[in-house]
Amino acid sequence: MNEKLLSAAAGNDVATINALLATGVEIDARNAAGETALLVATHANNVEAARALIDAGADVNAKDRINDSPYLYAGARGHLEILKMTLTHGADLRSINRYGGTALIPASERGHVETVRTLIEAGVDVDHVNNLNWTALLEAIILGDGGPRHVAIVKLLLYAGADVNLADGDGVTPLENAQRRGFSEIANVLLAAGAH
Repeated sequence: MNEKLLSAAAGNDVATINALLATGVEIDARNAAGETALLVATHANNVEAARALIDAGADVNAKDRINDSPYLYAGARGHLEILKMTLTHGADLRSINRYGGTALIPASERGHVETVRTLIEAGVDVDHVNNLNWTALLEAIILGDGGPRHVAIVKLLLYAGADVNLADGDGVTPLENAQRRGFSEIANVLLAAGAH
């Protein structure tokens, strides 16, 4: 029965999900990887399946064996609709992934502008430091491409109060990282925000 729920989530089969839930199937049952049906649906960005599960009370913070949860994964991958649902259903904003980062950090790295905006508005700590000693601002610069999406994310983070001079584990500031990569537009944004 649990496998049927996980399979229905993977296939975005809302009718089967609802039928199984009506029989009392365990909503947060896990597969061998520790994934719940909601996380399976989130992996595939199956919005309808995720909505049915969340509305029925699925745990948006349930982590699998590699410390992904529906909330963290939706944030990291820019699955905005699912992310917004997790935020209105108790997402733990302090929750961290296997790299010790919040959802905001990989969202910033991957250039998901609207996801970053949504997470900032939800109240995620903009200066959280992960296991690599990087903040969202540093990841947007170090792992970003310097293009328009990453410029927009840098601006969003700074506007939200991110520390423009919070250096990485080697003492290299966001400005120095941007300059080393030749990201002149980001460097100018940082300078205008008081970077040194």
